[in-house]
Amino acid sequence: MRISSLFVFLAVVLASQTAVSSASELEAFQRPEGIPAPSSNPLTVAKAALGKTLFFDPRLSRNQQMSCATCHSPDNRWSDGRKIPLGAEHLSHPRRTPTVLNSAWLTALMWDGRASSLEAQAVLPITTEHEMNYDMAELTARLQHVEGYYPLFAKAFGDETITQQRISDALASFQRTLVSETAPFDRWVEGDTTALSDSAKRGFDLFTSKAQCAACHTSWRFTDDSFHDIGLASTDLGKGAFVPAQIVIMQHAFKTPSLRDLPENGPFMHDGSMTTLEEVVRHYEEGGIQRASLSKEMQPFDLTDSERNDLIAFINSLTGPVLEIDFPELPE
Repeated sequence: MRISSLFVFLAVVLASQTAVSSASELEAFQRPEGIPAPSSNPLTVAKAALGKTLFFDPRLSRNQQMSCATCHSPDNRWSDGRKIPLGAEHLSHPRRTPTVLNSAWLTALMWDGRASSLEAQAVLPITTEHEMNYDMAELTARLQHVEGYYPLFAKAFGDETITQQRISDALASFQRTLVSETAPFDRWVEGDTTALSDSAKRGFDLFTSKAQCAACHTSWRFTDDSFHDIGLASTDLGKGAFVPAQIVIMQHAFKTPSLRDLPENGPFMHDGSMTTLEEVVRHYEEGGIQRASLSKEMQPFDLTDSERNDLIAFINSLTGPVLEIDFPELPE
């Protein structure tokens, strides 16, 4: 952050009595300048372009009726707006579709963290029975019969060979380019004192203090990329299904979702059980279902109606314009 911008923002913080006071804390909320990518799959324009074409191609599903964009739609903040999504052959999905916005910075993916990279994650929706329900070897063979893909693979990888790894690398590359547009909160962080309403500024104070939201919703993406049981009435073990039962804290634990670009009318939570931000805030006020695995961060607190509205106003300030995208022409 530039020194001049930092001083301007500090003045705003003090004037609105926010809880954040040090330069290091302010920097935690600042948007990054670049997009990270692993050395094993460097980000290139050609690779991302191929990945975008694959992302919107329904031939990646067994019945050729679903694409990645079916559940991660640009018009729905790169989710699907459904409480419980439908997959291949109309099988229901047990969890809400998370957004793929800002996924370049994720260190663990899926609600239960079972994918360790975007490259690994790209394969899971394709091969999972209740999603696209296809086999990667069969998909590779199918794409090898689409002549229009050969020049796209050649441009992205140097030769026209179509492989499973290249498909996942390209899909991951495209998803890394999906970054939230600048939100009012970002402009406020950079020193625009008029970017947030007084209500949203008070909400930020509550977010970082009394409401305890910043205990888990940290960084510029407002997530700690960790897993917590927040006391929902659900039998789904989440992360607990992948660790020994003796690790009590991970039972019923799900990945902390980003608060950026939330859908206007939900649904919210891993199971889509809540449809308004007021419902979400009241859940945290009440502290959730008490059980051994409940996160220690889930401490009840009381908000007035005015404070609750301020907190919601702040959360809404994390939403920017819809990320515009040109739809690709699918190869023949």
